[in-house]
Amino acid sequence: MAWTWRFEKSDGTEVQPALEPEEFTTQGDAESWLGEHWKELRDGGADQVKLSEDETQIYGPMSLDAPE
Repeated sequence: MAWTWRFEKSDGTEVQPALEPEEFTTQGDAESWLGEHWKELRDGGADQVKLSEDETQIYGPMSLDAPE
């Protein structure tokens, strides 16, 4: 199983991330990586992300905006 992130603008258009992630072996590893790098990804042009396991979307879109 491979866990991957898709990086998008707010309209759902895919964008290249500021940091290229690896394929993760667990959901927790993928989420930890995003937790460490979300600001850089947002500043690099991604507005939201989607998490997938292989070809199945698990959740998203999830905004990269800071919580208020």
